[in-house]
Amino acid sequence: MPKAKVTFEDVGVTVTVPAGTRLIEVSEKVGAGITYGCREGECCTCLTKIVAGGEHLTLPSILEAQVLKDNLAPRQHRLACQAQVLGGEIVVAPA
Repeated sequence: MPKAKVTFEDVGVTVTVPAGTRLIEVSEKVGAGITYGCREGECCTCLTKIVAGGEHLTLPSILEAQVLKDNLAPRQHRLACQAQVLGGEIVVAPA
């Protein structure tokens, strides 16, 4: 199974996780500052800046894309409860 390295800039931690892992799951385990509310991709509280490696994440679902648009999220931002790692190296920070 492919693995990915995810770095959380706010806490200076890098972890290796299996492909398919959602960013919010990793954030919870390392104590990063990504907050969340619903975990269903509707509330936008887990908005996360993708500093590097966005190409190593799944594409936004229709729901996530609409929520990002409705909330005027800047480019390079994703919902941590929806974005899944595919492999490679990813660097994230709380929005």
